[in-house]
Amino acid sequence: MTTTKRGRPRSFDREVALVRATLLFWQHGYEGTSIADLTGAMGVSPPSLYAAFGDKRALFTEVVERYGDTFGAFMENALDQESDVRKGFARMLDEAAVSYTDPEHPAGCLVISAAINYSPGTADVEEDMRARRVANVRSFEKRLTDAKAREALPEGTDTRALAVYFAAVVQGMSQQARDGATAQELRRVAAYAMAAWPAPAS
Repeated sequence: MTTTKRGRPRSFDREVALVRATLLFWQHGYEGTSIADLTGAMGVSPPSLYAAFGDKRALFTEVVERYGDTFGAFMENALDQESDVRKGFARMLDEAAVSYTDPEHPAGCLVISAAINYSPGTADVEEDMRARRVANVRSFEKRLTDAKAREALPEGTDTRALAVYFAAVVQGMSQQARDGATAQELRRVAAYAMAAWPAPAS
């Protein structure tokens, strides 16, 4: 049992409840997940949910942030931990194939799939998810541009196009995983995708 900052006992484990909320949003998306769904899965009453997390929108934002630090952390880890930029992108795609098909949680990527369907009333959610995906493209582009400056990529490499390409591959792998593709199939996709890596200048 955890306690609030004021020392008042809380009747549920906040971290466990947050994981359950993450899995629910991941599986059904923001629009497809109701407060009733959340309270049922999290084992809390509506007043307890609002007291601990705020409203549904605030809970979703916390879920997305937590996802990036846990389930989705493999992307940044792969790119940060490999000294060779090509190996970093190859590892990222290979680990995406494994993560997106892991039977321990919903298929695909929460950030890619959670706000595909939205209404005018929740357009801000879709916009937030789009902004996060755009930020990923910019991160890819910066890494590739830095590699080009270090001459780890040929001088003529279009780093913007290459960044968009890898983002498209990641997004496609997420959707294919949700459609039933296996880890083995997606790992082969990842290997094929790396064939687009610019060849060194002769």
